[in-house]
Amino acid sequence: MKKRKLNYRIHNPNTAAATADYILKIFIEANAGKVEKAIQETADQVDEETECEKYNTN
Repeated sequence: MKKRKLNYRIHNPNTAAATADYILKIFIEANAGKVEKAIQETADQVDEETECEKYNTN
């Protein structure tokens, strides 16, 4: 049996800018957890470095 190739056609009545904005919002929402985790890890690292500097200067 021969495999069929799927073809998708999407009609997008929006402008390119509106479409890009919509896709950007989806990506931001999908990656919000990763961004929050990265910010928290960086903040923790800065806190640790600040704590080490506090003890090293005394």
